[in-house]
Amino acid sequence: MDCPDPPPAAVSRRFPDGPTSVVAARRFVRAALQGAASDLVGTAELLVSELVTNAVLHARTEVEVGVARLDGRVRVRVGDRRPGRGLVPQRLSPYAGTGQGLALVEKLASRYGADGGDAGKTVWFELWHDGPPPPSSGWETAVPPRPAEGTVTLVDVPTALESVCRQHRHVVLGELTPAASAGDLLGVAPEDLAAANDVNNLISAGLTAALEVPESGLRTLPLSLPPDAVPAVRALRRVLDLAEERAREERLLALPALPRGRAFQEWLFDEIAGQLTGAPPAAWTVVPREPEISSAELVPWDVGQVRASRMPTVAADEGNRIVAANGAAADLLGWGPDDLVGRRLTALIPEHLRERHTAAFTSMLLTGRTRIVGRSVPLPALHRSGRLVPVRLYIQAQETADGRTVFVAQLVPRATTFLDGPRAPGRIREAAIGEPDGGRSPGARAAGARGGLSALDRLTLLAELGAQLNNTLDLDEGLQRAGRLLTERLADWCVVDLYTADARVDRACVVHRDPRALRPGAYEGALSEVSEESRGPLARVLRGAGPLLLTDAPPRSRTGSALDRSYVELFRELGAGSAVVAPLRARRRIFGALTLARAPGGRPFTEDDLTLVDDLVHSLALGVDNARLYQDTRSIAERLQRSLLPVLPEVEGLRLAARYAASSTTAQVGGDWYDSFVLPGGNTAVIIGDVTGHDLDAAIAMSQLRSMLRGIAVDREEPPAEVLRRLDLANHSLHREATGTCVYGLVKGPAHGPWELTHSSAGHLPPLLVTRDGRARYLDGGAGLLLGMDPDAVRATAHDALPAHSTLLLYTDGLVERRDEPLDDALERLRRHAAELAHEPLDVFCDELLIGLGADSVDDIAVLAVRPTPPSSGHDRDGPAEG
Repeated sequence: MDCPDPPPAAVSRRFPDGPTSVVAARRFVRAALQGAASDLVGTAELLVSELVTNAVLHARTEVEVGVARLDGRVRVRVGDRRPGRGLVPQRLSPYAGTGQGLALVEKLASRYGADGGDAGKTVWFELWHDGPPPPSSGWETAVPPRPAEGTVTLVDVPTALESVCRQHRHVVLGELTPAASAGDLLGVAPEDLAAANDVNNLISAGLTAALEVPESGLRTLPLSLPPDAVPAVRALRRVLDLAEERAREERLLALPALPRGRAFQEWLFDEIAGQLTGAPPAAWTVVPREPEISSAELVPWDVGQVRASRMPTVAADEGNRIVAANGAAADLLGWGPDDLVGRRLTALIPEHLRERHTAAFTSMLLTGRTRIVGRSVPLPALHRSGRLVPVRLYIQAQETADGRTVFVAQLVPRATTFLDGPRAPGRIREAAIGEPDGGRSPGARAAGARGGLSALDRLTLLAELGAQLNNTLDLDEGLQRAGRLLTERLADWCVVDLYTADARVDRACVVHRDPRALRPGAYEGALSEVSEESRGPLARVLRGAGPLLLTDAPPRSRTGSALDRSYVELFRELGAGSAVVAPLRARRRIFGALTLARAPGGRPFTEDDLTLVDDLVHSLALGVDNARLYQDTRSIAERLQRSLLPVLPEVEGLRLAARYAASSTTAQVGGDWYDSFVLPGGNTAVIIGDVTGHDLDAAIAMSQLRSMLRGIAVDREEPPAEVLRRLDLANHSLHREATGTCVYGLVKGPAHGPWELTHSSAGHLPPLLVTRDGRARYLDGGAGLLLGMDPDAVRATAHDALPAHSTLLLYTDGLVERRDEPLDDALERLRRHAAELAHEPLDVFCDELLIGLGADSVDDIAVLAVRPTPPSSGHDRDGPAEG
């Protein structure tokens, strides 16, 4: 629809290409509309400034602004001389801070439109007070034909992350362009900036058009670009890389992108450049990345994911405020879920770590570099009562549908750490996302369509199902793998419900052959108990019936309990023409149920399928029971380990602090321990040890050695070498002799000093001494053979002075050892890191060691730190000693 010709009273003016034209255009409009209604004038000024800004940024030509008044109406036109650059409504969220110009015109104008021709294009709008607005023409303009375009296929694009990255590009380029016009190029070549703006507009226009159909999650998007766009894409990459550097130098108002955003942008540019030069597409989901750039969170985050999670979970925004918390997190930390929302995240952080947390969070926003995102870190959390709760913290950044970033933190109590690391809320797992049939092979699809499996196919399915659970000790991951296999071979979707320890029902796993059919966080989680009113198929099976064949979805009329209603609702949402529900039995008890369903229109389940399903649930039940037994054993071992950790003594003139953390993978439990006590003669014993093995036996052997060592040390009060010799003799008398390492030391000296350490080592890593001025060295004396090898071995005692305010660190190998890294390099890393922390309070010293060196450790970690501090000194702040 063309804009009507302006009346004779219309005025117009041309403005040069440059940022100053925006202010000049506002003044021109204000002067031209003098005497008009003030609200219309203000709106016209706002909209013309947005449109002129767009022309300056994107057209980079002379701008002509025309203003007319007719019968109480205001009409404004903004034209440029670049007809080939079409309008691109960004459809960005209100939080974006950019890309709002055309959206504002749509919201505020009474009528609007755009005209195009060979000489240029014009955007116009009209404003008036009364009467309904006539229909507007929209933003379609006549664009001159362009050369033939190539099509880039972007596979598995996470829409929320793409929106965040698009917003960030526009913000950065929108800041660089006026800076360059003012003469401050910030190191960016002018020709690169012009090319970057042009190709970014093309990319944004293409992605905006491809995303017109609203659909969250993963999308495969076609993107049309000129075949010769590769040099411009490379220029865009150079400009953004330079902008990231300037942002870290705080020379831009824009913040640097977070690692996920940078990684996605690199992938996007690689795909465009690669495909335009003949390379095949590579999906975002299959590109290997660092943990902090994990692609597990493939759907937009929403608060429902936190509430539905079974793991203690808290989400915070970029302002460091809690925006969501679930009941598990609230129970763990002594709060109500609603009480936490709106509070600063520091409410959950011990006081001695708050300052460092705030500094690290601010640094992350200002530099775009993270320390612990995507990693499993042992830390203490703060209970509402003031006590510390040892947890493993697992943080991931996720994007919301409206373009914001949230940080989702899972707080896993260390005595119940999950085997393969925490699971991301709303996570879509490894299925072939983006394929309508869920990635099933042609043979599997054909078998599913026919519904018939040969005897060999049945045996193969049974064997593979057992392998899915046996190949991982993590129950959640094993169930997901099993579910993917069953939906590839036998059903359209499946559900596993398990009894919990308190006789309630937990929906442990929901898998659909097309993951896009599932709403993240909407199905899994705690259900109601099986009550007397429960009469539905699931309740019957959980009481021992089945396998049951359902030839239709359960009727709503028979929903006598909350459990029945939730089961009916599941069928209604996912759709089912038929289903089989079978009990999971092991050791003569029922502990869960498996539901297999086929969608309407396909071949339904029949009586002939029940024998196969019965065999499948026997295999599945055995795997689930084994995983649960392992988890129970693992948890018992860690609880035993933690129960044996001592309360550190209070010694005048000495500060002591200790930390223990199970491995982040928790596939094994170790025999790490520490101990400290005051001997009758007044010396303070300090001990660190590690028993060989990673199971319950190792934890039991550790408890025996610890008790024997304390008894020998208190009874004999001999030099450390003699105490370790006696310990080795006592160890040799045990029915199952343990092997392990140990350092036994005595800290001697009055409250005001001087202090001395005498110690002996049985094959353990050497203690580290860090002086107050940041010098650090290992105390290599007193080394000897590990325990359990030769009880008659000669052992030595070393003597070292401990300066005031120095820190003596005893530690186990989990803090330093890494696969494929020489031990000398690992020890040097610990020495440097500890030296940097020399001035920190002792609790901060210990926690920062675990954060910096203990994240993602595959072994248990124990540390014991001692700092001689004269009573009159105020150089150290007291805090919790253990965690």
